[in-house]
Amino acid sequence: MTIAIGFEGSANKLGVGIVKHENGKVDILSNVRDTYITPPGEGFLPRDTAQHHRDCVLTVLKKALSDANITHKDIDVICFTKGPGMGGPLTSTAIVARTLSLLWEKPLVGVNHCVGHIEMGREITGATNPVVLYVSGGNTQVIAYSQNRYRIFGETLDIAIGNCLDRFARILNLSNDPSPGYNIEQYAKKGKKFISLPYTVKGMDVSFSGILSHIEQIAKERLPTGEITPYDLCFSLQETLFAMLVEITERAMAHVESSEVLIVGGVGCNIRLQEMMEQMAAQRDAKVCATDDRFCIDNGVMIAHAGLLAFNDGFRTPLEESTCTQRFRTDEVYVSWRD
Repeated sequence: MTIAIGFEGSANKLGVGIVKHENGKVDILSNVRDTYITPPGEGFLPRDTAQHHRDCVLTVLKKALSDANITHKDIDVICFTKGPGMGGPLTSTAIVARTLSLLWEKPLVGVNHCVGHIEMGREITGATNPVVLYVSGGNTQVIAYSQNRYRIFGETLDIAIGNCLDRFARILNLSNDPSPGYNIEQYAKKGKKFISLPYTVKGMDVSFSGILSHIEQIAKERLPTGEITPYDLCFSLQETLFAMLVEITERAMAHVESSEVLIVGGVGCNIRLQEMMEQMAAQRDAKVCATDDRFCIDNGVMIAHAGLLAFNDGFRTPLEESTCTQRFRTDEVYVSWRD
């Protein structure tokens, strides 16, 4: 039996999770999270987000230990997000992990944030060898496993889909509570008129920045006239962006002959995205695997779980190498724990 504690702080969510591996079984002992929420129309700056993480990490840590009903003596390894992510928040969280490693005399494991999402998704859904659509505020990738690496088949050429949705929510001055993407999803359900937007798929890659600029211009020109509504714009944006994602995911499935799609990352909570993916999968006699917001949205459990997989396979992160890498590619990780 091994127990890991995981610290996630790559963006505006500070998560601490504790997980136990025993005889091939995974038990989630606790999953505590605190989100830094800014006023409507504002994003979150790295400096302020890092301060939020520093302010709340001890409270979140104590609750995670309490929920798990263990003490630090029961923990075998401390895992932390090494990257990718925002420099300030990543560093503040890594410092906590390093400090506890020294205080508690426990080994460290640095975890790739994207791999954490994938392994958590595989564990929760039972997906065996899926094509992975990883969609979040900072990442958009289509991934498949091959020869001990998670290979990137396609990705965004500019901004991530979550960032595109977040920035459009700011244009409409939507609330950031619980998240801009969630509020866009609710607005989209009331949309009645589809507005044509640029559809930018380039081979296996996608581009979102031009679509954002285009819809921002439409909002400035046509919202004041009452010709369209914010609901119509949210509906049209979602339908266009998600159609692009479904297209490149299906192409990857055809290439690797997969019959499973695993959707991970914060945007993966979106019910409409899941519905569109299920329609495509049904035509291919495939299935869609997705999780709810406990595991889709950034959390400490996914870092603890992925870190423990590596730890049980002999991996350790020396203290002098426990730095953060803002651009830590998914395919840089050697996935030794998979065949």
